[in-house]
Amino acid sequence: VQLQASGGGLVQAGGSLRLSCAASGRTFSSYSMAWFRQAPGKEREFVAGISRLGGSTYYPDSVKGRFTISRDNAKNTVYLQMNSLKPEDTAVYYCAADWAYGGSIATRQADYDYWGQGTQVTVSS
Repeated sequence: VQLQASGGGLVQAGGSLRLSCAASGRTFSSYSMAWFRQAPGKEREFVAGISRLGGSTYYPDSVKGRFTISRDNAKNTVYLQMNSLKPEDTAVYYCAADWAYGGSIATRQADYDYWGQGTQVTVSS
């Protein structure tokens, strides 16, 4: 699976951005998908995950209620809608794919098999 993330940019605090991650290769619906982010000097962290068929999602408290992950298996694409952005959301955002069973969603980096190249999100105060 090859993943291509896009949609990052510069936005003011309180604004919104929508990230996209297009997949090619193997059957997209066999993979649960996630977004991670990494800020300068910090470890990469999980920000959203969605199950293979989209029936389940999971968010950490830091983004819950502000970020929404979705997927379109017909288009082999996963999205991350980010609202009410804060300066602390500034990071490089990565999409990732995990060969999954059922409705499971992994939150550890090591569980993900494929990664996109990352897209920069910068939130100004």
